[in-house]
Amino acid sequence: MYGAERVILNLSKGLNGDGHTSMLCAFQHSKQSEDPLFDAAVAAGIKSYLIPCDGQIDFSSVRGLRSLVRSTGADILHAHGYKADIYSRLAIRDREIPMISTCHNWLDTDMATRLYGYVDRFVLRRYSRVVAVSEDVRRRLIRSGLPQERVSIIRNGVQVDAFNFPGETARGSGSLTVGFAGRLSLEKGADLFLQTAVAVRERFPAARFVVAGEGPERGRLESLIDNLNLRAFVSMPGRCDDMAAFYASLDVLVSSSRTEGMPMGLLEAMASGLPIVATDVGDVSSLVREGETGFLVPSGDLGQMENGIIRLLQDGSLRNQFGAAGRAFVAREFSADAMTKQYLNIYNEALSETERPRHSGENRVSGASDERR
Repeated sequence: MYGAERVILNLSKGLNGDGHTSMLCAFQHSKQSEDPLFDAAVAAGIKSYLIPCDGQIDFSSVRGLRSLVRSTGADILHAHGYKADIYSRLAIRDREIPMISTCHNWLDTDMATRLYGYVDRFVLRRYSRVVAVSEDVRRRLIRSGLPQERVSIIRNGVQVDAFNFPGETARGSGSLTVGFAGRLSLEKGADLFLQTAVAVRERFPAARFVVAGEGPERGRLESLIDNLNLRAFVSMPGRCDDMAAFYASLDVLVSSSRTEGMPMGLLEAMASGLPIVATDVGDVSSLVREGETGFLVPSGDLGQMENGIIRLLQDGSLRNQFGAAGRAFVAREFSADAMTKQYLNIYNEALSETERPRHSGENRVSGASDERR
């Protein structure tokens, strides 16, 4: 359950609560024992489906998705991610129903992802609408050849009431805890976060550090912890199912990403009343206000990141001030309700351009998501 998955879940909940029907479909590899997004959707009462999908190309999955869309009478197919974009395009014929895609980020970091990105950008030209979660992603979509009028920005939204706000006196007693949450992959910069811990501990020997998440970099990060002699001060609990409880256990949240779109982790941490230290990448600066809700630092600048963490650890009133301002800002500008309404506008625009008999009454939206291995 990373950022994109939580966006999908929030959107599905919002649609089902607004007079529409949202159904969720996830691709699942046969070796995958569980799917956290599917499980969370079922628990939330969202009608959900799993489609088996083995290997890089599985045409039985295409047939399965086509059959599901037709049997449910979906009015719109909304895809999230490379595989969902490509499989949805193969499954749905031109003008059959509108197809919407949300592009959360493009990570052209190696040959495989560059190839996926190229195919994805080609496929997206046949979509009715493409949504970018940040201005940076929108610019890249347009540069790739997508018509500007079919690309919109809808920033991620969070259900603020789902996150606890301990208040000014609940945090900061005893040892202080600095946290990182995200997929353990190179672009998220968990290694940079760990490197700052060395300097921070020189000023705050009792400080503790937590890295929540899983991913391909876990082994390298474990080795880095040992090399930096941080084993006694850093915990890596892995996948965290209760993010509200995780944020409530922290005093400061650090986002050390090398590249980003609009990170859900920051939205949720701010909704929890946490002060932020974040690298100024993607659309992070539209969320973290320098000197108001946190500190922005250049990507890769360990010195400034360390200074920001230290300033917050040594000043409890500043932590409380940033945390309260951040929660109010997210509630005002980045609510899940506002995000849902913007997506409904996109859906209606696409439907109005599609010559197809409509269902009477409610709309049915089918959301397809990439598998998570």
